[in-house]
Amino acid sequence: MTDKKPSSEGLRGQVAGKTAICTVGKAGKGLTYRGYGIEDLARNTQFEEVAYLIMYGHLPNASELKLYQEKLRAMRVLPQPLIDTLERIPKETHPMEVMRTACSLLGNLEPEKEFSQQHEAANRLLASFPGIICYWYRYSHEGVRISVTNRESDNLGAYFLELLFDKVPSELHSRVMNVSFILYAEHEFNASTFTARICASTLSDIYSCITSAIGSLRGPLHGGANEEAMDMIDSFDSPQEAVEAIPKMIAEKKKIMGFGHAVYRKSDPRSAIIKTYARQLADEAGSSEIYDIAEAIEEVMWSTKELFPNADFFHAPAYKYMGLPTKLFTPLFVCGRTAGWAAHVFEQRSDNRIIRPAAEYTGPDLRKVKPIGER
Repeated sequence: MTDKKPSSEGLRGQVAGKTAICTVGKAGKGLTYRGYGIEDLARNTQFEEVAYLIMYGHLPNASELKLYQEKLRAMRVLPQPLIDTLERIPKETHPMEVMRTACSLLGNLEPEKEFSQQHEAANRLLASFPGIICYWYRYSHEGVRISVTNRESDNLGAYFLELLFDKVPSELHSRVMNVSFILYAEHEFNASTFTARICASTLSDIYSCITSAIGSLRGPLHGGANEEAMDMIDSFDSPQEAVEAIPKMIAEKKKIMGFGHAVYRKSDPRSAIIKTYARQLADEAGSSEIYDIAEAIEEVMWSTKELFPNADFFHAPAYKYMGLPTKLFTPLFVCGRTAGWAAHVFEQRSDNRIIRPAAEYTGPDLRKVKPIGER
């Protein structure tokens, strides 16, 4: 056996590359996108401004934003072969698998033939994903063929809600979805982004990179945590029931989804932002039960384990109050994170070296192969 060398499970704390896109949990910086704090961006920008910032390197001025929104709007149309495929995917399919398949198919229909097309391909995916998931969901669950064009909403978050509910969303719902997409847009070398960068380091096409990232995000320990968190919240009938049950779940070593983080140590800055909107949605609905249960879980987790909610936890009640089906929670993550994934693909390509880490060997020592009759 080879000599053991110091290792860190899950690459915790290991620097795997450089990026100018994002800081996560850095002292005095918190979460920033190209130098702008997440709180500032959530308060003062539209998602399209943030996507532009992440992918092009600067915040757009008014004319650049207008042109960019017009570009994305023109890219909403779905090719007929893609529509035909969406109509053949069963309703029982997990929506993340729909996103994965659609991304891959779009790469066949509109391939990135050279890297100079990378921004065009990324924008196509960004503009198409809301229509892709809503078309499949409405057709497979309601038998309705929706139009993904000729919609009033310019903002991608509001556009998603308009497609899903067939009406222009309220100002509050539009704002919440806009902020949600901003919070999910980028987060440094998380599992799905690192997957995209590994794929990009082989000089593969951008559709393969994003498809790979979707596959990583699908897991419950990553993007799927918001769905798991909602299922847990829904399992309780009152805050008191949650207060009594959570310690028992901890004692039984059951995973409480939506808490803790691989990088943050005291709090996730995205959580406080979406929690505020979850409270506003509860007030609008005139029913705070879901929010109260979530807050009770938050308090118990901190008092017993000193674990804080991450971005996924309060996204769950926020989405629930807007009437979103739980199974669509993680695809919404895709709609926002595509901007970050694409930017990391661009960055990896700009100064590339194939990502090939070493592994610590734990198998048997060198052995001789015995003749088959002696085994």
